[in-house]
Amino acid sequence: MTSSSSFLQHPRGLFYLFFAELWERFSFYGMRALLTLYMTKELFVELPHKESFSIGIYASYGALVYTTPLLGGFVADKFLGYSRSVMLGAIFMVIGHFIMAFENLVCFYTALALLIVGNGFFKPNISSILGSLYAQGDAKRDAGFGIFYMAINIGAMLSPIVCGWIAEEYGWHYGFGLAGIGMLIGLLFFQSGRRKGAFGDYNFPVKSLRKPFLVYTGAILLVPLVAVLLVFHQSLGYLLNTALGIAIISLIFMGFKLSKAEISRIVVILILAFFVTIFWAFFEQGGSSLTLFADKNVRLVGINASQTNSINPFFIVLLTFPFSTLWVWLDRKDMNPSIPLKFSLGIFQLGIGFGIFAASALWVDATGKVPMLFLLAGYFFITTGELCLSPVGLSMVTKLSPAQMTAFMMGIWFLASAFAHHLGGWIGKLTTRSASDFTPQNTFDVVTQWIVKLCTKNFSVSSSENFESLHAYTTVFVQIALIAMVVGFVIAALTPLLKKMMYGVK
Repeated sequence: MTSSSSFLQHPRGLFYLFFAELWERFSFYGMRALLTLYMTKELFVELPHKESFSIGIYASYGALVYTTPLLGGFVADKFLGYSRSVMLGAIFMVIGHFIMAFENLVCFYTALALLIVGNGFFKPNISSILGSLYAQGDAKRDAGFGIFYMAINIGAMLSPIVCGWIAEEYGWHYGFGLAGIGMLIGLLFFQSGRRKGAFGDYNFPVKSLRKPFLVYTGAILLVPLVAVLLVFHQSLGYLLNTALGIAIISLIFMGFKLSKAEISRIVVILILAFFVTIFWAFFEQGGSSLTLFADKNVRLVGINASQTNSINPFFIVLLTFPFSTLWVWLDRKDMNPSIPLKFSLGIFQLGIGFGIFAASALWVDATGKVPMLFLLAGYFFITTGELCLSPVGLSMVTKLSPAQMTAFMMGIWFLASAFAHHLGGWIGKLTTRSASDFTPQNTFDVVTQWIVKLCTKNFSVSSSENFESLHAYTTVFVQIALIAMVVGFVIAALTPLLKKMMYGVK
């Protein structure tokens, strides 16, 4: 802990990180809420497969956003330190958001590239700073990450409402510009905490200016490369596999210097990273196929499709304090579920949420739209699942990682999210297929189609384009629900083994 001062009985550094992250997430989710709709309704409106192409861009953007933290974490550990890396990332992101406000394809790809590179330096290191504020074994650590996670979701809740309204009333690029203002405020908050010495690595030793200069130059040169990757996003899988290979090789070499317990804990992180990839691949339909589902097939009341991105963070804000308090209370009673069991509960609840989305087709109206209540209910269960998994996962990485590898392991954790976005893009594209494309080919498909027929018995696919899209969404949502529930049971079965491999870490 850097100071005796406190914020909500936590280290005072949490105050600055709370508001820096709030405004950074305001900018990120404000842009995210508009991105898919902007591409389908304006930027690529002339393309014959505009929805599939836009989902591909969105997925690639998300994948790269979570790939670059691997590099950013490594650079922070070896060269810059956490706070300098966060500052570098924040500056890139401010510039990127404001460039996004210009209506031009070159500006579009350049802005996304700046946001991707900036996020790589920002995201893993601000979480690592938070972890460093707590002593090992401090029961408040999970609660601190829960409060931090609420900051993320306050920003994520407000930005789609405000940026979505601005975009609807005045134009897409005014909405993107407002997201840029949010990022600038976040940068100012972080710099204020940094200047006041609220973070432990403010004085990270740098023996010469050469290494930082090379890092800054390399970051600038990385921007056009990332822009090219977005243009040719269909080949992104090769990059992700390469990044994974490099990460595994690096871990093997680092492993020679680690104890048996440290290696075992890292293996637990990797196993849970695999399962969290599945969770986020399904969850991230929120920014693509679920937004389009809301636009096409949900009777929205009081909000537009981009603003539905506020539903999940609204529930997060509502439930974060109850959940964080619950973990502390259960810990005192020695009843706190283990980290793997929380993961199991999280992904199982996500499956329930998508099951509710699928069941909404039973209440379709004559225009091919379903009641908004089902969208709210589905998001509620997705959110409770997220609260069991995501803040706990961030805290877990800081608990199980060797001190000298924390930022690198946080980068690997975000790499799992990169694969999730890539996989999520493939899943999202399934929702653009016609009913004839969903031909049963195995037992899983047969079970899926049987459930889909129950859900869609009240309408004919051929009635209109809206009914055809609803059938496609229902099919994919049923598949997601089934897979998520099975995975939840698998994690529960592995929990005793994973607890043993954690060597006493709770």
